[in-house]
Amino acid sequence: MDNISQHESINKMYEKAHQAGMDTVADRYAAQEAIRCKAYCEKGLSCQLCSNGPCRIVPGRVDRGVCGIDADGMVMRNLLHKVNMGIAAYSFHCKETAKTLKAAARGETLFKIKDENKLNILANALGVSTALPLKDKGTAVADALIAALNQDSDEESKLVKHFAPAHRQQVWRNLGIFPGGNLHELMDSTTRAMTNIDGDWVSLAKTALRLGIASTYGALVPLEMVHDTLLGTPKPHKAKVDLGIINPEYVNILPNGHEPFIGAALIEIASRPEIQAKAKAAGAKGIHIVGSIETGQELMQRFECNDVFVGLTGNWLNQEYVLATGSVDVFAMDLNCSVPTLADYAAKYGATLVNVSKLVNIPGVSTHIDYQPEQVDKQAEAIIGLAVENFKRRKNDIKPNTLPVSEIVTGFSIESVLAAIGGTLDPLLNLIKNGTIKGVVALVSCSTLKNGGQDTVTVAVAKELIKRDILVLSAGCGNAACQVGGLNSLSAQEWAGPGLKAVCQQLGIPPVLSFGTCADTGRLITLVNAVAGALGVDPSQLPVAVTAPEYMEQKAVIDAFGAVASGLYTHVSPLPPVTGSAAVVKLLTQDVESLTGGKVAVETDPVAAVNGIEAHIMKKRAALGI
Repeated sequence: MDNISQHESINKMYEKAHQAGMDTVADRYAAQEAIRCKAYCEKGLSCQLCSNGPCRIVPGRVDRGVCGIDADGMVMRNLLHKVNMGIAAYSFHCKETAKTLKAAARGETLFKIKDENKLNILANALGVSTALPLKDKGTAVADALIAALNQDSDEESKLVKHFAPAHRQQVWRNLGIFPGGNLHELMDSTTRAMTNIDGDWVSLAKTALRLGIASTYGALVPLEMVHDTLLGTPKPHKAKVDLGIINPEYVNILPNGHEPFIGAALIEIASRPEIQAKAKAAGAKGIHIVGSIETGQELMQRFECNDVFVGLTGNWLNQEYVLATGSVDVFAMDLNCSVPTLADYAAKYGATLVNVSKLVNIPGVSTHIDYQPEQVDKQAEAIIGLAVENFKRRKNDIKPNTLPVSEIVTGFSIESVLAAIGGTLDPLLNLIKNGTIKGVVALVSCSTLKNGGQDTVTVAVAKELIKRDILVLSAGCGNAACQVGGLNSLSAQEWAGPGLKAVCQQLGIPPVLSFGTCADTGRLITLVNAVAGALGVDPSQLPVAVTAPEYMEQKAVIDAFGAVASGLYTHVSPLPPVTGSAAVVKLLTQDVESLTGGKVAVETDPVAAVNGIEAHIMKKRAALGI
């Protein structure tokens, strides 16, 4: 590929790996592009579910699969399989947070309850008395959260009933998409999407919307509340990003994935003087914990950068290039996004790989220290021990790191946004009403090579939005794209339009606010709901939108369905595999708007994408008379 990445650091590391004969994600993308099935697979017109296949639909020639499913059903069923995997992953994450909360409440782990207010909010949602002693309350909330995940699909989810706006709930009831508990919804949907059970594309589409709602309110909202309860609610602070934060003279441990608990434990244990002394005795200057992808985002939202936690390298497409620095001692992999080639890179560049989730297995990696909240202190010590031993093997071949480092502002949350503008939503609402800020866009995205180099589309979309006085709230791997691309820095104020620039200068904030990870989709929708409530309107009436400029994996798909079900205009790129069905395309991009108020807008060109978003925002402003 000619255009590897938006970022100088990755382009340099690509050249290093490429010259060493290493197979990179960019090389593999180029190889696949040459043989990609554009006639069928890219359109969603292929199926491998049963032994009668693989089947392909060729309109006008072969209009049905062997089982009899038509193009509409095949396309929508394929999409639903992605939705199923997305809600499964988020629900697993939520279950892990509940188990950790229970251990913390009982005093069985090093984690403590730091934000009791967030625990109380969740307690109220789950019917747990906030007057209980902290130990009993935390235990009861954890048990109730696990029970809510297992609530029957024939019952209305108590979490949805508590957190979703009342008008939205009625919309969902009218459409028959009000969900029950996540795990039963997943069981129903996975069964439904088997061969010869549900071949009706409309039914399958309604199921995807139903799961999007369940994921948002049944997993994302509560799991981030538990993260806040145990690790603290994010507050704005400065942080450092990009590959230059990896100092080869230190023992470097990179927690990688989406769950923050092993990473948080590593920060706490590595902060102990006696642990740092072990690294120094091995010849290192100390121990650094270096955030990687969404685990790193979770940590960076809550922990100040200091002599132990040093910041974030970037998003999932960085992994091979991070190891190619030759300065990684342990790469600790939780759920999810650890690529299967890492053992080759670890062998070449002298790193130790550790699986820290029972779900994660990387070919060639046998070391498992699977996260258990009751053992996490000992697990962190064991990981640090492996890292110190790894440093001993590489310390005689240390070369300086000349890669770039950027300073950003991160740690934004609903609470911190309110604090920055005076404690209420009124100042933000007034800025939107008077047109100083035209609207707000949540940028929740992965990173993909489908439309060009890593993060090129994401950075271009974000720059175009802020230039037009549209405030951006970033989350997910797209957040790292913005961070490393300089958009979450105070200097990015100069790229903003005059209205947004003035607001940012007054408040001392960047024009793109870092809201954390893809799991913070629930936090973002909660903010949208709060704004709608303050104005006395439905979320679909607001001058807001969602953009996923480089969506990639299954969790992004269910996030999009959750946003559309919430009444939000949702821009996605690249083109999803749905074009084999004109009916599905029309439903997602047009017809669903009359049902939920939201819709999908597909556009690969950044300027054209922002043209569509801005037109939507201006339409909503006009309808509100502002």
